[in-house]
Amino acid sequence: MLLGLRQRPDPARVGALVQVLAEGLPLWRQRPLLVPVPSWKRQANPLPALVCRQLVRQLGYRRADLLERSRPVLGQHHLGRSLRLANQAGAFRCRRGPRLGEALGRPVLVVDDILTSGATGCSAAAALKSLGWQVVGLLCLARTPRGRTRTARSGSGP
Repeated sequence: MLLGLRQRPDPARVGALVQVLAEGLPLWRQRPLLVPVPSWKRQANPLPALVCRQLVRQLGYRRADLLERSRPVLGQHHLGRSLRLANQAGAFRCRRGPRLGEALGRPVLVVDDILTSGATGCSAAAALKSLGWQVVGLLCLARTPRGRTRTARSGSGP
């Protein structure tokens, strides 16, 4: 479903997914700052920004487009965890550090659509932390199952 939403974004469907996601979020003293993961592709993935837009609308969170890609990366769908980590290392740069008092006690959440290995989120968080942002987590709509191999995915495995 998420891959279909990447091709044909539907704010109502994303809003419904975010509503379910929001039920599991903790209550923070200060509303989190949401930082969407930017895409490196010409046909950008719209879901991180749509998720942010819905969380701003539904929960009153703030959004800041603090990240930009510092270099293109390889497509990751065929890479294992260690190659994904190497592929994403240094792939982001943070546009600016926090202004006076802006980050004090404010949790920052990196927002992406699907979590597979965590490489994208780790690289994005490292870029933000390098300029003083207090990243507390990664928010995603879905996670790929752990330990599935190509053979298991194709249905021809044991």
